[in-house]
Amino acid sequence: MGIANLQNGVAKTLIRAALVGVLATSLTGCAGMSLFGKPKITEEEIIPAETLYDKAIDYVERERLKSALETFSKLERQHPYSEFTERSRMMTTFIYFRLGDYDRTILAADRFLALYPSSSEAPYAMYLKGASQYNQIKDLTRDQQTAQDAIATFQSIINNYPDSRYAKDAKERILIAQDQLAGKEMSVGRYYLGNKQYTGAINRFRTVVEDHQTSTHVEEALLRLTEAYMALGLVQEAQTAAAVLGHNYPSSEWYQDAYKLLQKQGLAPEVNEGSWLAGSLNG
Repeated sequence: MGIANLQNGVAKTLIRAALVGVLATSLTGCAGMSLFGKPKITEEEIIPAETLYDKAIDYVERERLKSALETFSKLERQHPYSEFTERSRMMTTFIYFRLGDYDRTILAADRFLALYPSSSEAPYAMYLKGASQYNQIKDLTRDQQTAQDAIATFQSIINNYPDSRYAKDAKERILIAQDQLAGKEMSVGRYYLGNKQYTGAINRFRTVVEDHQTSTHVEEALLRLTEAYMALGLVQEAQTAAAVLGHNYPSSEWYQDAYKLLQKQGLAPEVNEGSWLAGSLNG
């Protein structure tokens, strides 16, 4: 029995030693954890706002844009009320635009404008928003909501910041976006016209004439209106469409086609003062 007790004692001692060893190993492996297994929270080193800003700008100058974004983000997180935070948020908007991440550019611009509506950089933030919408304008077969959004944003620049350096470019981009929208209307209108859905076609071409007067599609729209009205037997409307086309664009090839179309029926362009088209005469 003595030997047996001795053996049992030795066995227990060995087991305890093994458990202690396992526990020590576990504690060593969990040095970054608390006694209850939860990780310790490591406090982020607070770096002066100006230091972070200068570092981020250095990244921008070296085209390390993602590193710049991370640094600007740290600045905004550590110093939300610093004088450098406004600049940081403006630069973040700019970097997203440079990266071609237009959705984030729009979000960042909206945030900047909400936080700093009176900032001297507000016109630029709005311009980057408009340019991001403009750069996402799809081809004529796609939805044109982005073109409408771009026009609205650029118009806001013209209305709110008419003397800013961005107003002139905003006007030019509006014209291009308007032309895109007119092109979409023409595409749908031609489809309707080709399928003898004349009322639908007229509505599309009318939109071009009334809402997109500066677009390059107005001449053709007037010809197509002449064709559609003639197909419906609305002779006076057809004559008026051709007359407006001839008055506004006398040397247009589209006018020559409209004139010939009427001539075949023994008709000539003539303005009906009661027509909605009469108001489209230039001069």
